[in-house]
Amino acid sequence: MKVFMIGGTGLLGSAAAKILIDRGNYVKSLALPPVPSGADIPEEMELILRDANKLEDNEIVSLMTGCDIFVFAAGVDERVEFPAPVYDYYYQYNIAPLKRFLPLAKKAGMKGAVVCGSYFSWLAKQRPDMKLCDKHPYIRSRIAQEQVCEDYADLNFAVSVLELPYIFGTQKGRKPVWTILVEQLSRFEKMPFTMYPAGGTAMLTVRQVGEALTGACETACLAAEKRQGSFRAYGISCYNLTWREFLKIVYRAMDGTPDRRIVDIPKWMFKAFGLTMRSEYKKRGTDLGIDPVGLADIMGMNLFIPTSDCEELGCTNDDIESAVFDSVSLSVKAYKGESELIGMKGE
Repeated sequence: MKVFMIGGTGLLGSAAAKILIDRGNYVKSLALPPVPSGADIPEEMELILRDANKLEDNEIVSLMTGCDIFVFAAGVDERVEFPAPVYDYYYQYNIAPLKRFLPLAKKAGMKGAVVCGSYFSWLAKQRPDMKLCDKHPYIRSRIAQEQVCEDYADLNFAVSVLELPYIFGTQKGRKPVWTILVEQLSRFEKMPFTMYPAGGTAMLTVRQVGEALTGACETACLAAEKRQGSFRAYGISCYNLTWREFLKIVYRAMDGTPDRRIVDIPKWMFKAFGLTMRSEYKKRGTDLGIDPVGLADIMGMNLFIPTSDCEELGCTNDDIESAVFDSVSLSVKAYKGESELIGMKGE
């Protein structure tokens, strides 16, 4: 199988490329420079350091020709800050590229595509009563992204979206997204306990994301070859932890505290804090993809996803505690300015 990827030097893309290549597949990737210093990028991957959005359509088709599967492992998530209206930026980085690249992939004769999405889409579809798309621009954009993917799927072109939850693991030279969490928890530094919602979340390791991406590529390729291509959204989870279980690991990584006391914060208090956050972000001209008041409902629930889809895609067991520990340890260094790291970017 030959794979054409956008985002092959990122945390997820490079993990998937390594597994794909280890299984005997060919991987070609377009990615934005610079490559993180010391990053474990597979030497066998054909790497083109160019901005895909600045290449002409015929250049993209030429690069795609001869490949079987297109992987979109780029874009941005809700933690990247933008000015208002934030939805326009999600459209620019997560939706518009697929409206352009999916038809080009079909023109190049590819058999399908796999896209990195968000588990907020899984939740929005499972719980329409929560009206998450009405409250949160980011979630609305991810549902719109899935609709674009579904629109381009047909019997000869299978398209899959991985609805990814919390992901843990590190890449040398790249700033972990969990630096934000370390900053948030620093507010409780002088308190004997940490206040946090009573819910929980689905999660998995970077390696398991690579396995899921690889499995989805193989599945899409086989389906198209049999003229059984279609659209499929996979709910991704290998582990489901409560916030309390998760934060115990986080604190061990942050400062060695073996059993930090975690106190459940009432939903009304979280919403009150959300009002303050709204005000703070507005003052600095930043629009929010996830409304902090509405976030209280999400954080207060167990957003757990069955592991069956990951099992179907061939994800194997991994050490989630070590992955969380490594992510948080590097985040602490980033927060303290002890490491020079490349941050998140759209591709």
